[in-house]
Amino acid sequence: MKGVRVLVAASLAAALIACTAGKKSPSGFRLPEGNAERGKALFVELKCNDCHHVVGTDLAVPAGRATEPVMLGGEFAYHRTDGELVTAIINPSHRLVRGYPRELVEREGKSRMKDYSDTLTVRELVDLVAFLQTTYTRAIPQPVY
Repeated sequence: MKGVRVLVAASLAAALIACTAGKKSPSGFRLPEGNAERGKALFVELKCNDCHHVVGTDLAVPAGRATEPVMLGGEFAYHRTDGELVTAIINPSHRLVRGYPRELVEREGKSRMKDYSDTLTVRELVDLVAFLQTTYTRAIPQPVY
C-alpha cells in the first residue's frame, strides 16, 4: 500500500511540474516542415549575416561589417526548440544574447535586431527556422572518470 501511495504522489508531482510551464512554454509548439535552402536564402536576403555568423555555413561576410558578429548555430547542451528560434526572430528583445558587449546587442535596453513580426510571412518564418535548425547540434556530454 505504501508503494502505491508513493507512486501516486510521484505521478501527481510530475503532473504539477508539467503544468507549471504555463501558456508561455514551448512544450507542444511544433512548426510544419520548412525548406532549409529557402530559409538560408531568406537569411541572406534579410541581411541577417550583417550581424550574425552561422557556424558551419558558407555565408559571405558582408563588406564593411563593423562589429563582431553574434554567433548562431554550433553545439548546445540541449536541442534548440522551434519555439525558442521563432521567439528570437519575432521578439528579439525577449532575451538578449549573453557574452557580447551590451552596446553590440542592445540599444536603450532593447535588442538592436529588427523586429520581424510584422514583415515575415508564416512560410518565411518556418523556412528560416528550418535553416537555423540545421546549424545546431546537441553536444553529448563526455563522462567524467
